[in-house]
Amino acid sequence: MREILELLERDSALSHDTIATMLGLPVEEVSARIAEWEAAGVIRRYKAVVNWEAVDDTIAREKVVAFIDVAVAPARGVGFDDVALRISRFDEVRSVHLVSGGHDLRCTVVGRDIRAVSDFVSQRLSTIDRVQSTATHFVLKTFKRDGDVFAEPEPDHRLRVTP
Repeated sequence: MREILELLERDSALSHDTIATMLGLPVEEVSARIAEWEAAGVIRRYKAVVNWEAVDDTIAREKVVAFIDVAVAPARGVGFDDVALRISRFDEVRSVHLVSGGHDLRCTVVGRDIRAVSDFVSQRLSTIDRVQSTATHFVLKTFKRDGDVFAEPEPDHRLRVTP
């Protein structure tokens, strides 16, 4: 049944009929399984991946995305979890991951401009207990997100074959 989830993750607009046909399963079984996963919270939501830069340049400039690396002093019994959960509650934060390397957490933050992200980091994020340091990396251009490439396909330079 993992295949159903993989198909939905790749394209959430697939109908239950299409998924059933692709996997050779009865539609009722696919629908029942998806309903179970939605009720249990396995499937959190359905979303579209939008290339905002392709829509309108002014729209693309209305938000700034940054990756914030956060060093945290772990606490006995909770490790990094309580700080990660607290950070995840901010509206500006799109994702929080526990990572290996020089920092403990990597957060994706969105703001209306660089100043808004800077204020968030300096006034709200860095003041959380046990946050030791932060490193901010602003996204300059997105080439691929959620498995979708945002580059224009290369033109086909092959010569036509004529009969």
